[in-house]
Amino acid sequence: MAKTAFSKPSDVRARTVDELTASLLDLRKEQFNLRFQRAVGQTEGQARMRLVRREIARVKTILAEKQRASAATS
Repeated sequence: MAKTAFSKPSDVRARTVDELTASLLDLRKEQFNLRFQRAVGQTEGQARMRLVRREIARVKTILAEKQRASAATS
């Protein structure tokens, strides 16, 4: 699986809702794989786990912002 590049919030805001949704799905898959690796004793991604969690939070926050903005304009 290709690792997603972690970016600044301004870079994430420039993406479309579809791109953000796809990115969120990829990050969730990566998070699952990292949790699985930790469970079987492969501790190679401990710091990566924290970065993935933060990126998921960043994407979800910006998705919520975009949804509120579209609801306000409607």
